[in-house]
Amino acid sequence: MTLAVTRRNVLTLTLALVAGLLVVGLGALALGGVHLSLGEVWAGLRGTAAQPEASTIVREIRLPRILLAMLVGAALAVSGTALQALLRNPLADPYVLGISSGAALGAIIALYVGGRVAAASPLVAFAGALLTTAWVYLLGRRAGRLASYTLVLAGVITASFLSAVILFVLTLLSTRDVRGIAFWLMGDLSVVTDMQLRILLPVVALGILALYAFAKDLNVLLLGEEEAAHLGVNVARVQTAVFLLASLLTGVAVSVSGAIGYLGLLVPHLGRMVVGNDHRTLLPTAALGGAIVLTLSDTLARTVVAPAELPVGAVTAVAGAPVFIYLLRRTAG
Repeated sequence: MTLAVTRRNVLTLTLALVAGLLVVGLGALALGGVHLSLGEVWAGLRGTAAQPEASTIVREIRLPRILLAMLVGAALAVSGTALQALLRNPLADPYVLGISSGAALGAIIALYVGGRVAAASPLVAFAGALLTTAWVYLLGRRAGRLASYTLVLAGVITASFLSAVILFVLTLLSTRDVRGIAFWLMGDLSVVTDMQLRILLPVVALGILALYAFAKDLNVLLLGEEEAAHLGVNVARVQTAVFLLASLLTGVAVSVSGAIGYLGLLVPHLGRMVVGNDHRTLLPTAALGGAIVLTLSDTLARTVVAPAELPVGAVTAVAGAPVFIYLLRRTAG
């Protein structure tokens, strides 16, 4: 199925996905260690619940976490979509290419210096993501061109190396900190502050809008760098801008949620099955689809083994790893 690209279709698709996101969000507000009815959720949102505990659960515990899941999911899914177009490789993903690991290492270094996961600087995480992106990009170039398989292999090796560095840094921390960070590294949305949301919302929104401005250029780049240049695209400028924006979105997302794997691989692939390869529809589909998928994943993570929780990254990996294997076999064939 491919959706014709018109302003009306893009708007209709966006509104439909927003409606789906609202339904998923309401369901996530109702489900958890303490199940609430939709009436209790609505009363809790308004602050008129008969039981004060319901308002506390809805407004202070679940709502901030769900908003964080939506923002992080949108950021990672859009980053994956942009990287796949830029590299012309369906296997490209912030996690697979090691960008998430670079951002995580930056955040942990900020933790080691600053003292708290919540204080991990998005700027340091962004720097880690950007340096990793540049390194993998340089390793993946052959004779002035990007070699897709070489780049994916370079990303996997870089991610493994950075994971070893992260383990080394963990040995410098106390046992109490290590347990919390280990859970956070696998994806943790349980720690969220109002300040984080205030920073994350404009950064993610502006980053996604900035990438959307390159939607037509990304469509042309799918034809190849030389063809895009012949058609008037400033390839170097577009590549630099998209890499920076994808790294920024990955860095700020990882700095507050840990390295959540495969989301940037799974959601773009699902989006292409629905709307095709045109990034004017694919990017908004990925943004809202990523928000929906991560909200659903986090709801599963905190309900399947309630009152305990699973790392949300474990849930996305269970869904994303088979998709990665499928794409690898199809691409190799």
